Amino acid sequence: MNWLDSLRWDRDGLVPVIAQEQESGDVLMFAWMNRDALAETARRGEAVYWSRSRQRLWHKGEESGHVQKVHEIRTDCDNDVVLLKVTQQGHEPAEPSIACHTGRHSCFFQRHENGEWHSVEPVLKDPEAIYR
Repeated sequence: MNWLDSLRWDRDGLVPVIAQEQESGDVLMFAWMNRDALAETARRGEAVYWSRSRQRLWHKGEESGHVQKVHEIRTDCDNDVVLLKVTQQGHEPAEPSIACHTGRHSCFFQRHENGEWHSVEPVLKDPEAIYR
């Protein structure tokens, strides 16, 4: 059996993916992959996702330069979620990495407090300067 066949793909042929920074353990982002994206990720050693809005493969960092080097590909106990252990690249070594299109370290920058969402992580780089 092909390793891709052991995953539980949804009805659209997708599987949810969590990107976790290997060094810090921070959860950077959530995205989707189809079979081609996961196979290409394994082949390249860099994250390739399926963009549902663009309906095409999306090599993380193709526009921003914020590439994700993949160290491990894991799946959960039900084989229906993939975890990538990554190093987020495309920034100066002394600076925090940027994974989010908003210019933040993580896409999970909003925290629930007293019935409202509050941004709790700073914008590290203006998205206008990232996406040309």
